[in-house]
Amino acid sequence: MQTEKVVNYIVHWLKDYATQARVNGFVIGISGGIDSAVTSTLCAKTGLDVLCIEMPIHQAESHVTRAQEHIKQLKEKFDTVSDTRSDLTPVFEAFKNEVFFDGDQATVDMALANTRARLRMTTLYYYAGLYKLLVAGTGNKVEDFGVGFYTKYGDGGVDLSPIADLVKSEVYELGDFLKVPESIMNAAPSDGLFGDARSDEDQIGASYPELEWAMKMDEAGKRAEDFTGREQIAFNIYKRFNTANKHKMIPIPICEIPSNLL
Repeated sequence: MQTEKVVNYIVHWLKDYATQARVNGFVIGISGGIDSAVTSTLCAKTGLDVLCIEMPIHQAESHVTRAQEHIKQLKEKFDTVSDTRSDLTPVFEAFKNEVFFDGDQATVDMALANTRARLRMTTLYYYAGLYKLLVAGTGNKVEDFGVGFYTKYGDGGVDLSPIADLVKSEVYELGDFLKVPESIMNAAPSDGLFGDARSDEDQIGASYPELEWAMKMDEAGKRAEDFTGREQIAFNIYKRFNTANKHKMIPIPICEIPSNLL
């Protein structure tokens, strides 16, 4: 990958899109992970306003520390970067008091994890409306179009996606070029939706290098029986997530009424 040229291309794309939309810049949630670090840096390089928002909900301390380190670094490098912090823990707890819990614990935990992401989306759009900004998405290609590892109308609810055509390894290449803090570069990827330090790999059952490989094999028309051992396991994991999360990756279905009924 021609890293510097890719960076310049994305920055130009971001600035052109924002100019055409007649907005002041971008708002982005900072999680302490590589995707939000790279995306926010790319946004900052446009020279437009960038509002970085921390939105902790019972957040693991390591995530908070990395997020604050990155924001501090960005503000030192770019005059147009500002930040704010919205502690959504009380909002989340108030929500839990107003709903009932039904089903097994794993189902309840997942529903609440997705609720966290949707509360954050609502917060981002509040500030986007307040300051005339676009919500910048942080999803990469494997998450957005491979395994669908994001929350529908949560972190999937954005105005534009600068890094969604890059797989995770390519995002890390950009992170290294952009001098993202080492603490973020070395941290295990995590969605931070469960209030602990569990990684994406813990939840999915496969690493991002494995998922990237499986995505390429799937696009090449390969099937599970073409592989053995760990490769077959990783491929099956990819296919299971890809199939189950297809509803996130395709347009919302519309019931088209036949003309003779109208």
